[in-house]
Amino acid sequence: MKQFMDKDFLLSTETAKELFHGYAEGTPILDYHCHIDPKEIAEDRKFDNITQVWLGGDHYKWRLMRSNGVDEKYITGDASDREKFQKWAETLERGIGNPLYHWSHLELQRYFGYHGVLNKETAEEVWNLCNAKLAEDGMSVRNIIRQSGVTLICTTDDPVDSLKWHQVLKEDDTFDVQVLPAWRPDKANGIEKPEFADYLKELGKAADMEVKTFADIKEALKKRMAFFDEMGCRASDHALEYVMYVPASEEEIEAIVAKKLAGGTVTKEEELKYKTAFMIFVGKEYSRLGWVMQLHYGCKRDNNTPMFDWLGPDTGYDCINNYAPSGQMADFLNALNMTGELPKTIIYSLNPNDDEAIGTILGCFQDSSAAAKIQQGSAWWFNDHKTGMTKQMTSLANLGALGNFVGMLTDSRSFLSYTRHEYFRRILCDLLGGWVENGEYPKDMKVLGSIVKDISYNNAVRYFGFGLEVAK
Repeated sequence: MKQFMDKDFLLSTETAKELFHGYAEGTPILDYHCHIDPKEIAEDRKFDNITQVWLGGDHYKWRLMRSNGVDEKYITGDASDREKFQKWAETLERGIGNPLYHWSHLELQRYFGYHGVLNKETAEEVWNLCNAKLAEDGMSVRNIIRQSGVTLICTTDDPVDSLKWHQVLKEDDTFDVQVLPAWRPDKANGIEKPEFADYLKELGKAADMEVKTFADIKEALKKRMAFFDEMGCRASDHALEYVMYVPASEEEIEAIVAKKLAGGTVTKEEELKYKTAFMIFVGKEYSRLGWVMQLHYGCKRDNNTPMFDWLGPDTGYDCINNYAPSGQMADFLNALNMTGELPKTIIYSLNPNDDEAIGTILGCFQDSSAAAKIQQGSAWWFNDHKTGMTKQMTSLANLGALGNFVGMLTDSRSFLSYTRHEYFRRILCDLLGGWVENGEYPKDMKVLGSIVKDISYNNAVRYFGFGLEVAK
């Protein structure tokens, strides 16, 4: 029997062990999409206790605690941090097979030197050990990032953001990890939302102009894109219900915007027409700027209305939406491709059943401007576990060039989540090692090692054009 989460955790063959320890383990981390706060990096925050790090905003953990019947008082309520940690420890021991069990123990091992098991009996021991470690200077936010081997971080930023903290970090020569903004214009695309008109006023202030028409929206966004570009932005990100394509004339889009700003309610068809025009516009701008377009779709959000009214969004009440017409996504990409303005694009679906559809669409739009110009993104959110990652990479290998995959991202709000890259790399090496030992690929360690380093780091360096050195 293998030991619990030892150095060969998830590595089931000798080739997998060789690939991980020889090529993946020491390779740097490029976190090209996350939700951490640049202010906390700029101010080099230190945490008072492990609950602040683990449970402060982690809706993954909140969902599991609710599944264990924990009262909301101990999740997002006014219980003490020590009480919340105890409830988490009691929950975790019931989480057999859940990636949170592995992530949590990887974090305890890598950042706190704890190789035991967290449960209700050990909670006090782990609480004291972690809090003593967090009090050390070496556990400030910047030092956590450094010791994790991170070279570059892309945060997620609204077009109206001043990027004040990015500027502070840009001018700080004591911190050598790049922290760049990534463009997230969802609010400008959300014409169906009641706050759309108010948001356009904010956008106008940020762009120093009035925003009253669709033409104004586009001009304001172009101004803000220019600012983001100056600040080092190389990627956009969009949260979509699905990638739609319902084309309409410019006059029709202007009439839809005018109707909304006059206080009217847009129909579903009008919403889809606006969003199609919006995405075509920004896609062309990304092509011009050389930015990567990331499309995240397939989520139905805020399903528990009473809890949403109480806690707001991003609190653990989202689910997979299985409606995603792949034909419309293909038509959207084709519309940009027809004018030679299709940018590098990464497509993520929350529904794992979409893997093969995405994999076949990718192959329709590849060209010589970049290796794997159109990418299938890493297994996302409800899929970033062993089963989901293995399925996503197997599908990509079946239908495309896995060796050109840009690999893992944290997509997290926690500074301890860099162990997710280790988790991903172990699964990657085990998958490749299994194929080799099954006689499906030659055991050429030079080629295999290059593939592992590329998927772990180098492909993202080249694809996004961040100007970093590749790992040798």
